[in-house]
Amino acid sequence: MNQISGTRSVEVKKKALELGFHKVGIAAVEDGDNTEKQRLQAWLALGYHADMEWMSSPKRQDIRLVMREVRSLVCVALNYYTPHQRPEGKEYAKISRYAWGRDYHKVMQKKLKALCCWLQQQGENIQTRYYVDTGPVQDKVWAQRAGIGWIAKNSNVITREYGSWVFLGEVLTNLELQPDTPHTEHCGSCTRCLQACPTGAIAQPFVVDANRCIAYHTIENRQENLPEAIAPHLQGWVAGCDICQDVCPWNQRFARTTDVPEFKPYPGNIAPKLIELAQISDREWDERFPASALRRIKPEMLRRNARANLNAFHLLQE
Repeated sequence: MNQISGTRSVEVKKKALELGFHKVGIAAVEDGDNTEKQRLQAWLALGYHADMEWMSSPKRQDIRLVMREVRSLVCVALNYYTPHQRPEGKEYAKISRYAWGRDYHKVMQKKLKALCCWLQQQGENIQTRYYVDTGPVQDKVWAQRAGIGWIAKNSNVITREYGSWVFLGEVLTNLELQPDTPHTEHCGSCTRCLQACPTGAIAQPFVVDANRCIAYHTIENRQENLPEAIAPHLQGWVAGCDICQDVCPWNQRFARTTDVPEFKPYPGNIAPKLIELAQISDREWDERFPASALRRIKPEMLRRNARANLNAFHLLQE
């Protein structure tokens, strides 16, 4: 790397922080390291991706299939934590923190688009492409390579400053930027996330089996009924699951309230009633969750998830 790439890297990071991202790092696209590719292939071979067939896209295994000219990835993280707490009581439904406020895709994409526009103005023939959890990019792998944080035993990325309460995004570019040092892993001997998972979804440290994951089943599973091995263990969750994050010592010690106003929880997302969601109409769903990441959970799925919890708690009167 030359001095120009180093100077430009500093400028890119400065601009990302000016746009409101809380962390930014740079990873270089290099030849020869197939470790993560092999790990993904092994995970897929075990069927741990359930029916998420998009996870097997060859593009996830070779970033150059996403953008042929890519030389660097600018990885960013945005803290979304708010200190609000869910009420106790089996009558309440639980929604993952990431979906309490405005859809993070909309918030992140606006900032990433601005970063790409700025980058392209820095010289001729500069190419960019950005992603927020929707493209064939191993965002956690690249975030660790860029020094944002490390992939934890529950497969989330943990940052020293904010724990794992962060959204990840990346800009692919043909610029050759000076990379950051990859982050080292700091879970140590802790196994709280493995012990706390009620369905045993963390098959082994750093390996999650989606077939047993509450978050997968409440968000991605489109079947009419949830599996018998999962439904009795939902513990109130109807949209995602934060159990492995809530018990993580890094989150308990280092969570910081976000300064992003869009992530302030909508009033109805912290303490909804299971019985209300079990009976929610399509129209009510549409009105209740505008500009929300919860729209991925279709109304029939939300009703299914709520009813499964009510059955498990013996609160549903047939």
